[in-house]
Amino acid sequence: MKTFKDLEFKPHPNGAGGVQATIDFDNGRGASVICAPFSYGGKNGLYELAIFHNDVLGGDVRGWLTEDEVTKHLKEVQELK
Repeated sequence: MKTFKDLEFKPHPNGAGGVQATIDFDNGRGASVICAPFSYGGKNGLYELAIFHNDVLGGDVRGWLTEDEVTKHLKEVQELK
């Protein structure tokens, strides 16, 4: 089961600061996790998570997440059929 520790953060591609990690799962879903001045919670050092299904954004973006909360959501996504 992949967790926050498996994320490999890189500078956010928009050039406005912050970091982003993307991760894909065997069930066709994936996630993008960012921490940036413009993200939900980023100014407080917290993370924003968006879930993808077959490269299409699905559902709401979740923000103001701690590392443990990101792991919780990543585990939930991996368990989806």
